[in-house]
Amino acid sequence: QVQLVESGGGLVQPGGSLRLSCAASRSVFSIDPMAWYRQAPGKERELVASVTRAGNTNYADSVKGRFTISRDNAKNTVALQMNSLKPEDTAVYYCNVHFPVIGKDYWGQGTQVTVSS
Repeated sequence: QVQLVESGGGLVQPGGSLRLSCAASRSVFSIDPMAWYRQAPGKERELVASVTRAGNTNYADSVKGRFTISRDNAKNTVALQMNSLKPEDTAVYYCNVHFPVIGKDYWGQGTQVTVSS
């Protein structure tokens, strides 16, 4: 069992930046990958970015070049730096971790990101 606590969401103007952080209640060493998803009103949850234990990253086409995911195994955290934000980035963002040995996923409670002028 692992608890995930997200922080860093909020209201920002178009073109602005936010940094989301997710802290896990236990070691993330065995987690592969760690990821951020988002869900906008009326839409399905989608993968935003993921990072493997080896540090390999993957991004949705819509955020490439604007978002950066990073993980700190020593601090049991994963972060999402979001730059050049657009109104279409407005969504609830969820932290996700996958334990490949037991085949289980855990989710954070979600943090709201609103991009609006």
